[in-house]
Amino acid sequence: MNIRKLALELLLEYELGDKYVNLSLSSHKADNLSPKERGMLTSLLYTTVEHKLTYDYYISSLAKREIAKLDPYTHNALRIGLAQIVDISSVPDFAAVNETVKLARGAGERAFINGVLRAAVKNKDSLPLPPEEKNYKRSLSVKYSFPLATVKLFDSLYGREGCERLLLAFSQQNYTDLFVNTMKISVDDFLDKLRSFGITAKRNGSVENSVRIDGSADARRIPGFSEGEFFVQDLASTVASLALGAREGDTVVDVCSCPGGKSFASAILSSDKADIRSFDLHESKLSLIESGKGRLGLSSIKVRALDATTPDESLFGTADKVICDAPCSGLGVLSKKPDLRYKDVTALDSLYPLQYSILESSVKYLRRGGVLLYSTCTLNPRENGEIVDRFLAENGEFEACDFTVGGFSSENGRLTLLPHIHNTDGFFMCKIRKKEI
Repeated sequence: MNIRKLALELLLEYELGDKYVNLSLSSHKADNLSPKERGMLTSLLYTTVEHKLTYDYYISSLAKREIAKLDPYTHNALRIGLAQIVDISSVPDFAAVNETVKLARGAGERAFINGVLRAAVKNKDSLPLPPEEKNYKRSLSVKYSFPLATVKLFDSLYGREGCERLLLAFSQQNYTDLFVNTMKISVDDFLDKLRSFGITAKRNGSVENSVRIDGSADARRIPGFSEGEFFVQDLASTVASLALGAREGDTVVDVCSCPGGKSFASAILSSDKADIRSFDLHESKLSLIESGKGRLGLSSIKVRALDATTPDESLFGTADKVICDAPCSGLGVLSKKPDLRYKDVTALDSLYPLQYSILESSVKYLRRGGVLLYSTCTLNPRENGEIVDRFLAENGEFEACDFTVGGFSSENGRLTLLPHIHNTDGFFMCKIRKKEI
């Protein structure tokens, strides 16, 4: 099978059909690939999407032609060629050029693609970027392939140096975090098992249950997967699960639960002796929780489709713990979901009232003295601290409460984890308690 041609087809689907990369990879077109072929296809797609703004600047400079005037097929063929020349070191330059030229649909297109890619090879070590001294935000946008509006947001939050460190972290993070199912195996025994298979892994500091594998890994190929000895969960989400602190006998409600990680963690932390209600708006996704809890051997989780903005009144005032992992812009997980980086951060206004409504609905489940963990995987303050601040200002019977998990401690009940500082997903959490009286 011509993997480059398939990558181009899927890239066009992604570009023209507004389709996520992971959905393109799960397309029937990618069925029956060998592991090597699938690995190459994944590398081509993700690399091209992650760096597409950078490649577009190179194309514009090398071709002396406006990107907007390029045919989408030609445009994306050039991106795929540049991905192989610039960022996929396993592909020789001559192969990157020759195989990409073969994708062209006619003599004129072949000559154009060949000329641009040969120029890229010739200038490989000095490909142009916008001058930093003229407009450093524009330069960072092109260098790291982030929309200018996103760069401006991060620059306003962390300053010039912090912004670049964050963008660099999103581009370089390469690890896989696992939550160990200690109902089946101890963390030490699990680490020994991984090492016996030649897998480099270590504890995630002093955060219980969490281990880290160097590099990206297919969970299904990690020893212990079929036995239910772990599930994939970033350290940041594990900190949130531990901050909530589900225990035996607790009633736990997870209002936006898919794909289920925080429900799984709560079940394991409570020795599978809590009453956990895992809700999600999308019934089609609930199978992820059902299959996950089955593999992990968890029986305390009950799954049901439910809109978080219209809570179940029969459960009001019954929950000891509530997990409110609100839908968000995803601006903290851009290393794992490169297509999210191209979301328009200036068009997020519809999210804020939804997030507030979900929080306002979710606290109705709490009993007196119960706690809710509000969390998002974004670094946008309007989705994080501003939601919490408004809620607490308008609802006097609730208060933020501090927590410590491993080496992480909250301030005024709030904790933000940053990729360039904590080497985790970008993540916000706040622990909110319903007062006793």
